[in-house]
Amino acid sequence: MLRLTDLREILHYIPEFRDRVFVIAIDGAVVADDNFGNLLLDIALLRSLRIGVAIVHGAGLQVRQLAAQAGQRITSSDGTGITDEATLQLSITASNRVSHQMLQGLADNDLRGVSGNALVAHPAGILGGIDHQFTGKVERIDTQLLKSLLDHEIIPVVPPLGWDGEGHTYRLNSDAVAVEVARALQAVKLVYIAAHRTPRIGEKVLRHVTIDEAGNFLKKHRGEILPNEAVSKLENGLRAARGGVPRVHIIDGAMPEGLLAEVFSNEGVGTLIHANEYQSIRKARKKDVRAVYQLIQRGIESDELLKRSRAEVERQIDDFFVFEVDKNPVACAAVHSYLSEKMAEIACVYVDSRHENQGIGAKLIHFAEDHARSLGLNDLFCLSTQAINFFVQKGGFRLTTPDDLPPARRELYDRSGRKSQVLIKRL
Repeated sequence: MLRLTDLREILHYIPEFRDRVFVIAIDGAVVADDNFGNLLLDIALLRSLRIGVAIVHGAGLQVRQLAAQAGQRITSSDGTGITDEATLQLSITASNRVSHQMLQGLADNDLRGVSGNALVAHPAGILGGIDHQFTGKVERIDTQLLKSLLDHEIIPVVPPLGWDGEGHTYRLNSDAVAVEVARALQAVKLVYIAAHRTPRIGEKVLRHVTIDEAGNFLKKHRGEILPNEAVSKLENGLRAARGGVPRVHIIDGAMPEGLLAEVFSNEGVGTLIHANEYQSIRKARKKDVRAVYQLIQRGIESDELLKRSRAEVERQIDDFFVFEVDKNPVACAAVHSYLSEKMAEIACVYVDSRHENQGIGAKLIHFAEDHARSLGLNDLFCLSTQAINFFVQKGGFRLTTPDDLPPARRELYDRSGRKSQVLIKRL
């Protein structure tokens, strides 16, 4: 059942994505999954919100199934290795069948789709001394064709096949094709609907990763990434992000409503590779009072923060900073200055529970330090009842006594009766 909070979150994103393009790359195995019908409903919803959709599909599962039925050996099923003549013919048959299923599914949801020959390809050639025969690479995209379809509210369906205009067809890797299509259409999102679980290293799921972090994972932990099939999407997703696609998502295609939950929520359900500016700390504005107050209220309820009224938050809003995820405040902190004592207090540090353990609190502390230094202050202090270890271990603070507080703050400390631990850091 759709909750009111879900609806509000969707409504928040609609103005940003209206009349923009999403490229959705769907593995062939997802088309054969029971959840495929739900995915088509999600796509129908995107179209009803005036979001343009282009679909790129794979056909690896279907190639393997056809080969098994025919008792035929194939040289590659995903378009990354060698493609001999027999494998190419199976790939053409499999791709055409998947395109037909896709078009049938779109028609069943009152959506129009067209599968065309928008990919101009050339042979991958001789790699490592091995002729890859009918494996190809995208040379260029017929962008005008795809944009014309989108302008007429028709969903382009792009198979993993390319043509050279001289009578040759080449097998392509759909993950790589999706990158080129997303770049050509200047898509705001590339969404991989994968036939595997969300990428992880051990038990750590890769959630929000920057371009730099994704590159580091692939460089240093490639062999640890699970499942192995996720490496292709991480590699191509990184290539798309470096090529100007702002957001690249990887989600499990077997998850009901996974597409909507990923693109219309702050935390998502899959892996997001994003440009580094996706997350930012900025000075709070008057319009942020409600969001900041709600964040603080959660901290008050868990007895992590000192009680503050909305009026107090509004009065002190100029002291607050917010940490945004996709333009939504998900964490906050305040820096109260005591200029005569050359000191500042970092207060109201709170991170929404859905974004915990992502280093956001530490980023807020470092930001507060830089801000205090810019004011010419010498010390940053904080009061805490539950996050003492965090400030010591992550923030580099040391324990001290209330005697080190500025007089005005010491008076408030005594009145509160909370007996908070006082911590301080030399700037």
